[in-house]
Amino acid sequence: MKQPVPLDDVGLPGRALDWSREHRNGVLQRPRVAALVLAAGGSRRMGQANKLLQPWRDEALVRHAVRAVVQSGAAPVYLVVGHQAEAVTRATDDLPVMTVYNPDHAEGLSSSLRAGLRALPEEVDGVLVALGDMPRVNPRDLRRLQAAFNPAEGRAICVPIYQGKRGNPVLLGRQLFAELLLLEGDLGARYLIGVHEDLVTEVAVEGSGVLLDVDTPAALEQLRRDAGEPAS
Repeated sequence: MKQPVPLDDVGLPGRALDWSREHRNGVLQRPRVAALVLAAGGSRRMGQANKLLQPWRDEALVRHAVRAVVQSGAAPVYLVVGHQAEAVTRATDDLPVMTVYNPDHAEGLSSSLRAGLRALPEEVDGVLVALGDMPRVNPRDLRRLQAAFNPAEGRAICVPIYQGKRGNPVLLGRQLFAELLLLEGDLGARYLIGVHEDLVTEVAVEGSGVLLDVDTPAALEQLRRDAGEPAS
């Protein structure tokens, strides 16, 4: 694993990043990074409700997660849906994302990852894999991951770290796509991170949202309390 990239060492442009791989005026542009927001699961730990559609700050949780990815500059952004696909899509239908339906969503997280990877354009150098139940991830921290990403220099896996703990989303280079497509069940990108620690760069981030996934009623109530909202 590479040394963690500190906050001060990561450049953060104020506009959307140019991810073209082509030389332009003699300068090699940054790697092109697309994004997948995985939002196809059955939300079993939340009970009968779909966690992604639960309101927080007057919007569905999944909308917060998708908007952060869009604002990070990663492009294109794909929303992978499955369980209650129409409702999840409606929650984000005015955001600039493309929807991928995963008919095998009941098979676990890996099936959504495969569906999303197969939709990516060939010219993409890496993919930011985000989860739809993480509404407090912020665009600035996602830009830090993209700024640190450089497969040519061995930084093919970029992982956010907050107060010594690794979180999500993670950014993975194209060289790992074939292995990702072989995953089964509920195995996700985390499995490959353990296999390829030599390619991992930890990127220090400012927000604790990279550690928070809202997949139980208790987690949702805590999220609302933290925001000063009344409990349901």
